[in-house]
Amino acid sequence: MFPFFYIKMSETKRIISIDAMGGDHAPLAVLGGINQFLYQYGEESVFFRLFGNEKKLRSMLKKFPRVARNCEIIHANGVISGTDKVRDVIRRAQDTSMYMAVKDVREGNSAAVVSAGNTGVLMALSKLALKTVDGISRPAITTMLPSGDGDTRVVGLDLGANVQCDEEVLFDFAILGSVYAEIIGGMERPRVGILNIGEEETKGSETLQHLNKVLTEHAKELPYEYIGFVEGNDVTAGNVQVVVTDGFTGNVMLKTVEGTAKMISRIVKANYKRSLLAILGTFFLIHLFKRLKNKIDPRSYAGAVFLGLNGFSIKTHGNSDALSWTHAIEYAANLCKSDFYGVIRERTNALSKIKEELKKSKDAD
Repeated sequence: MFPFFYIKMSETKRIISIDAMGGDHAPLAVLGGINQFLYQYGEESVFFRLFGNEKKLRSMLKKFPRVARNCEIIHANGVISGTDKVRDVIRRAQDTSMYMAVKDVREGNSAAVVSAGNTGVLMALSKLALKTVDGISRPAITTMLPSGDGDTRVVGLDLGANVQCDEEVLFDFAILGSVYAEIIGGMERPRVGILNIGEEETKGSETLQHLNKVLTEHAKELPYEYIGFVEGNDVTAGNVQVVVTDGFTGNVMLKTVEGTAKMISRIVKANYKRSLLAILGTFFLIHLFKRLKNKIDPRSYAGAVFLGLNGFSIKTHGNSDALSWTHAIEYAANLCKSDFYGVIRERTNALSKIKEELKKSKDAD
């Protein structure tokens, strides 16, 4: 079902479903983000299906005529809060804006869903509704983080979906991440590394050592450049283009990168206000500071996708403002026009023997 629908969507106007009630600043920030996206990319680029309180949305759309012309509202009675637990809401989620938006992708009415709502619940509902792609064990939360010089980025996964991962799951993440880097990041034969506490092959857990051994032995057969173990400082140094890790470590990495970006921003602002000399210096370096801001601002990489599902489910920050929503929608639109899952199916088939070897050697141990 999904490949046929995907081809249909890529040849016509893309349709994206939106959880309009999810997030701290919904629905105002949601509508503001959609409005900015349509202003930048044109009203013919994407059509939106908004799921949420119809009365409230219609009232607010009066301020956003551009959005009103390019959307359809589907009423949803319920809203999932940021504090809800997966086990508590999974059975009563059917009439919520989040679940209805995810279900819309499963039913083929839209090509992707975007939500700023509860990450754990969105992950669970997306997996339940969309299922994993054949050949992929588990989905992974994936995004691009600032790295290196200029406009370079690094793909990181998993960023929180799977706390514990065996060799086969991490191998799947390497496939997902490398295809993502190629198609979305434009990185030809990306450099893929496994995050570890050291670069030496004897470092880390038995799981990581075993995976590294097998991948090193089959390096010439891989469709990406496997560079072995990488450390935390390599993530932002530009030494690696795809970082593979489990969800626990990946989430810590993500929050550390975002926290460091905010710290740099605070330091620049604090020193800027201290003296006339700093103000004059800032005047001459204004373009440099703009590039720095664009590089480290978390809103510039405001979307994370649950890769490995039969459809695109995109999560943006819970406190997303209109700018974050604009970038998240742009992110979703770019995913929709790619042949991502066609390439994934080809890669998983081509690399099935390596995955089988991982499974047999793990079982033997």
